[in-house]
Amino acid sequence: MTLTDPQRGHMAMLAFSALVAGSFSLGAMAAHFISPLALTSVRFLLAGAIVGAAAFAMGGLTRSAARTPWRYLLLGALLSSYFVAMFQGLKTAPPVSSSAVFTLTPAMAAGFGWLTLRQRVTPRMMLALAIGGAGALWVIFRADLHALVNFHIGKGEAIFFWGCMAHALYAPLVRKLNRGESPVTFTFGMMVAGWALLTLLGQHDLAATDWAALPGIVWITLFYTAIAASAATFVLLQYATLRLPAAKVMAYTYLVPTWVILWEIALGRPAPPPAILIGVALSVLALFLLLKNEH
Repeated sequence: MTLTDPQRGHMAMLAFSALVAGSFSLGAMAAHFISPLALTSVRFLLAGAIVGAAAFAMGGLTRSAARTPWRYLLLGALLSSYFVAMFQGLKTAPPVSSSAVFTLTPAMAAGFGWLTLRQRVTPRMMLALAIGGAGALWVIFRADLHALVNFHIGKGEAIFFWGCMAHALYAPLVRKLNRGESPVTFTFGMMVAGWALLTLLGQHDLAATDWAALPGIVWITLFYTAIAASAATFVLLQYATLRLPAAKVMAYTYLVPTWVILWEIALGRPAPPPAILIGVALSVLALFLLLKNEH
């Protein structure tokens, strides 16, 4: 059976959500041992080398791909901001809670999608975003109604929220700024620009890091995030955003908390309290509402 372009986009985002989830669990284990700027800079360097080699092999590194380089700089700044905020937030926020913050990106992406591409949000999509947002808030506030009413949000979750806003803006801008470049080529340009920015801003942290003394979990996290959660997911995201509306692309973030719970259990950590699972269930319901065709 031959898949349509939208179906291929959905398959790409399913893989995206599973790979992204691993970075929350591993990132929480490594966040206390290294600066977020230093970790993200090296991550972009490794991932960029992998994607660049693929782009070169595919003949995508042409002179025309380098036109209007400000596009790569803008997108690189947005994605690097997201990852730095993520690792900074994971120093204090639990992985499941952080992944719930990530599920707020579909609503933000829908807003940015309208502002940049005039992509319309249907009533059912608005309902799905509201349900998903409610599920995310339930997890973020750890199923504590008192904390929710008083809006007692953790510092780590607050930091990561701003990174998620940058990620939400990234999705529609990929579609708006692409000039026909392949996902691999476009991703490589963004990674080079992001690495340059991170290295410039994080030069002190890079020099101050005792790389030889870092524990093994940092290197495991670094290589996982560079290969699986950067190189692979960036290409998957680029591929999907060229075939699906921004809100539907970001809808797959609703699966991330479920994947994170499975990652946490696989790594030997206890499952979250049953009350937390109510929010996760709402997120999954929002995913199915968003993915259903309008016609």
